[in-house]
Amino acid sequence: MKKQLLAIGAALALGGAFAQQLEFVTTSLAPTFNDFFGPVVERASKQFGVTVKWTDLPQNAIQQRVLAGVAAGNPPDAVQLNSTQILELAQQGALLPLNDLLDTATFKLYQKAALDAFTFEGKIYALPDYASTRIVAFNTDILRKAGLDPSNPPRTIPGIIEWAKTIKDKTGVYGFAPLISNVDFLKVFQEAGLPIFDEKRKKAVFNSPAHVALLQQYIDLRKKDYFPEDVMRRGFTAAYELYTAGKLGIVIIGPQFMPRLEKDNNAVWKVTTVAPHPIGAGQVVQASTFAYAVPKGVRDPKRAAQLAAWLTNDENQLAFSKRTGTTFPTTVKAAADPFFRAGGSTVNDLARLAAAKTMRYGRDLTVPVPNAAELNKAFKDNIEAAIFGQKSAKQALDDIVKVWNANL
Repeated sequence: MKKQLLAIGAALALGGAFAQQLEFVTTSLAPTFNDFFGPVVERASKQFGVTVKWTDLPQNAIQQRVLAGVAAGNPPDAVQLNSTQILELAQQGALLPLNDLLDTATFKLYQKAALDAFTFEGKIYALPDYASTRIVAFNTDILRKAGLDPSNPPRTIPGIIEWAKTIKDKTGVYGFAPLISNVDFLKVFQEAGLPIFDEKRKKAVFNSPAHVALLQQYIDLRKKDYFPEDVMRRGFTAAYELYTAGKLGIVIIGPQFMPRLEKDNNAVWKVTTVAPHPIGAGQVVQASTFAYAVPKGVRDPKRAAQLAAWLTNDENQLAFSKRTGTTFPTTVKAAADPFFRAGGSTVNDLARLAAAKTMRYGRDLTVPVPNAAELNKAFKDNIEAAIFGQKSAKQALDDIVKVWNANL
């Protein structure tokens, strides 16, 4: 790390004339983490010898900011995005590949699985910043009303589904809200051990009998009103709102939402217990990962890439995860810190420990494809048609695969 910082410092001394200000943009972290990023900005300004500006934007606004900045010739130097956003922007030619802007030693600092999530066609488009795998949260009051034992939660997804059906049958409250909106069913397939592509990754294969059978399970659950239809349109937002209102027995959630739940509805937070997300046949679990990318058209690409590397170094990633208490670093050294195995008694502490138990299975399961916006829309529209009874499971998956294979 010292060698990395010295190299960055030397490069900055040579490149100081190229930029009087550096700007980085984060996704939905203000004002909660103002106390963290204030000192980061001060340290960055000293490190780079220029004014460093921090901007925070809502997730639904950040892509437009990048595209507008690229078009106007004044994009921010480093932008924090998730893997889907980075793929879409890279395919629009709005991001710079980092391969020639940073040395090989820098890339080796990151966990391979995390870096792979931002690597498309051999080009690295972003440096991973933090990851968060999923856990399962249970409302113990609702479980007890359904005659279920909160101290012995199910350890499989089919087990969770059975509990959810029992909750709905016995209490009238929805048991769970599966995360299957938009393209999330691609992640469901992968967690269940079902392939998306053939071995050469040249052909989509997710219309096999096994894929059809898995989708059919969720069609049957919706037909019998075992999960609210709103989750198909609003995804996790709808699930979180229901759980926060005490109208959902089980929610699959990121541990970073536990402190938010504590503030949003303390009464529900107090009766919440948590468990690790089940590991299915795929031996993977979705781990949402954010990373810093460099937009096309920045004044000094190497300097911008160095800023992204500095923001995601061991020290900063570990400090951020300690501040959140519920996210995990993506560098090899920081991820091995004993903090992530430390105990605690609050729900927030237990959520971190539950997530830590499955982080070794954590992968960002976003599927990179050409023409991602078009292919993902075809997937979303057909899955919704199947869930709402407008198409059979087989027809929906056949139709998606036909569109995908015409574009791969």
